[in-house]
Amino acid sequence: MSDGDRRDRGATGGNAPPPADGRTPAESAAAAQQMPAHPAPSQHRTASVWALALGSVGVVYGDIGTSPIYAMRESLHALSDATEAGVQRHEVIGVISLLLWSLIVVVAFKYVTLVLRADNRGEGGTLSLVALVQGSLDRRPVWLLGLGMVGLALFLGDAMITPAISVLSAVEALSLVTPAFEPFVIPVVLAIVTGLFLLQRWGTGAVSRLFSPIMIVWFVTLAALGGWHLFDDLSILWAFNPAYAAGFLVSHGWASMIVLGSVFLAVTGAESLYADLGHFGRRPLRLAWFGFIFPALVLNYLGQGALVLSNPAAAVNPLFLLAPPALLLPFVILATLATVIASQAVISGTYSAMKQAVRMGLFPRLEILHTSESQEGQIYLPRVNAIHFAGVVVLVLAFGSSSALASVYGVAVSGVMLITTVLAVLVFRLTWRWPAGLVALAVLPFAAFEIAFFAANLLKVPQGGWVPILFAAGAVTVMWTWVRGTQHVQAQARRNATSLEALIAMLEKSRSIQVVPGTAVFLTSDPEIAPAALMHNIKHNHVLHERNMIVCVSVATRPYVPDAERITIHRLSERFVRIDLCFGYMEETNVPKALALARKQGEKFDIMSTSFFLNRRTFRPSKTRGLPAWQESLFISLSRSAANATDFYRLPTNRVIELGQQLII
Repeated sequence: MSDGDRRDRGATGGNAPPPADGRTPAESAAAAQQMPAHPAPSQHRTASVWALALGSVGVVYGDIGTSPIYAMRESLHALSDATEAGVQRHEVIGVISLLLWSLIVVVAFKYVTLVLRADNRGEGGTLSLVALVQGSLDRRPVWLLGLGMVGLALFLGDAMITPAISVLSAVEALSLVTPAFEPFVIPVVLAIVTGLFLLQRWGTGAVSRLFSPIMIVWFVTLAALGGWHLFDDLSILWAFNPAYAAGFLVSHGWASMIVLGSVFLAVTGAESLYADLGHFGRRPLRLAWFGFIFPALVLNYLGQGALVLSNPAAAVNPLFLLAPPALLLPFVILATLATVIASQAVISGTYSAMKQAVRMGLFPRLEILHTSESQEGQIYLPRVNAIHFAGVVVLVLAFGSSSALASVYGVAVSGVMLITTVLAVLVFRLTWRWPAGLVALAVLPFAAFEIAFFAANLLKVPQGGWVPILFAAGAVTVMWTWVRGTQHVQAQARRNATSLEALIAMLEKSRSIQVVPGTAVFLTSDPEIAPAALMHNIKHNHVLHERNMIVCVSVATRPYVPDAERITIHRLSERFVRIDLCFGYMEETNVPKALALARKQGEKFDIMSTSFFLNRRTFRPSKTRGLPAWQESLFISLSRSAANATDFYRLPTNRVIELGQQLII
C-alpha cells in the first residue's frame, strides 16, 4: 500500500468487537437518531451552485444520459417482435410519448421534485430513506430492515449490469462504421472494462476532471443531432400529448407490456440522482436536470422518432444513424467515452453504498482505501471491485450483446424504484406528517408507472431477468445472516458474563491485583458487561492499569456527527471511565482522534502512551444450534473474512494488544 493511501475497514462484527453501545445495531442506530440534527459537511456547502451543477453532469447523469443509445432502439425492436405488422407511424409516436412521459413523471416529478427533498442530513440513497423511517419509528423493525436489504441488493445487481450494457451498446456501433469490426466487439469491450476496473486502485481524481467536459459535449451532441432531425417529420411533436402514450397502451394490450420493459431503459440511472445527493446538493442537481439534461434528452428522443418516421429502416439503430456518415466514427468514440464515464459513476456509487451498508452493520468489515488526500469521497474497496469486475465480465461473455442484456437490466432497477417509492411514502407520512390524501395524490402518478414497469420487466425473467433476482437473493442472504449472526453472538456473549459494575466493585476490594502506570483502552460492544479483553488481562496478567477507558462505538442513522456530540463520558470509579463515541455512517471511525476530544472534557491522558486492548473472537459451531447449520457456517466464514479491527478503528499498531476468545455459537 502506498503512503498516500489511508485504510478504512467496515463496521461491525468479525473477529473483533463490533462498534455498538450495548444494544443491538438497530437499537444503537435508533438511539443515535435522537441527537439534534446537524447538516452534513458536504462539499456543496462551499462550492458554487453552478460549478456543482456542471460537475453533476459528469458524475450523476452519465447513466441516464447514455440511455438514448439503446432505449428507443430496444423499444422499437420489442414492438416489432410483438406485432406481426411492421411498425406504424402512430406506434412510433406512441413509443416516443411513453419515453417522454416516463422521463417527466418518474425522473422529473418523482426523483427531482419530490424524493430529493427526503435527504438524511444532506445524504441520499435507499439506506438514507431507511434511516429516516427508522428515526421516525425510534426502532428498526424487521420489515424495514428487509426493504433496505432488498433495495441495496437490487442496486448492486444494477451496478453490475450498467457497465456491461453501456459499453457494449457503444462499441457495437462500430459495426455501423465497418461490418468487419463485428468480431472484435467483445474483446474491445473486455479490454475497456478491464482497464476501467484496474484504474480504480489508483483513484480517478485526475481523469475525473475530464468527466464533466466530455459529458457536456455528449449532451450537447445529443441535443444538436436530435434538434437537427426534428425537422425530418414535425408530426413527432404530437408525442407531447399523453393521449398517445395512453392510447398505445390501451390499443396494444399484452404487446404494450413487452414494449414497456424496453421503454423503462430510458429512466435507468434515475436512482443515481438520489444516491449522489450528498455530493452535490438538491439545488445543483435540479438546476442541471431542468436546465440542461432534460431538454437534451427530450430533443434527442424526438429527433430519433422523427428520423424513424421519415426513414423506417433507421429503427435498426436510430441514435447513431442521426449522425452524418462522416461524423459517425467520432460520434461512436464519444459515445464510448460517455459509457465509460457512466460506468465509473456506477462503480463509485457501489463503493459508497457498500461503505454505508458496512457502517450500518449489514456486512462484515471491508477494507477501504482512500485514493485521494483532498477528496473524502474518493475510495476504493478491493474486494468489492474484484467481485464487481468478475460480474461484469461474466455478463458480457454470457449475453454477448446489449440487446440480450436489455432483458436483464430492467428487473433490478424497477425493483429499486418501487422500494424507494414505498420508503418515500413512509417518510411522507411518518416524518413529514403529510395527510394520507396528499400522499396518495403525490405518489399515484409515478407509482402507476413503476408498477407497470416492474410487471413488464418480470416478463423478461425467462430471458435473463432471473440474473439480478438471483444475485439480489444471494446478497440479501449474506446481509441477513450477518445481522442475525451478530445479534446472536451478542446475546451469547452476555450469558455468564460479569457485569462491569460488579467487576469494578470487586477490583476496589481486591489487594492481589498489581496496578501499573498508564492508560488502557478497552473497546467493547456492550457497556453493561466487562470487556473480555479486560477479564483476560486481569486473569492471566494479574495487572490493572492506573486509568481504564471502556470505549463503546456506535454508528448513527445520520451521515455525519459533529465533534460537539461525538463523545459522552461517564465516570464509573476512580480508575474506570466509560466513553461513548458516535460516528455518522459516512464517517471514518477514528477512535484515537475522537478520544483526543476527551481531554477537552477533563480526562488527562497521553494518547501516545495508551495501550489499546482488543478482543479477537473466533467462533465454533454449537451442538444445540441457535442458527440453522448453513447460516451458522456462512456467518463463521463471513467473520473470518472481516478486515482487521486495528485499521478500522485507526489504532496505532504498535500499541494494540489483541487477546483471543473462542465463542460457541
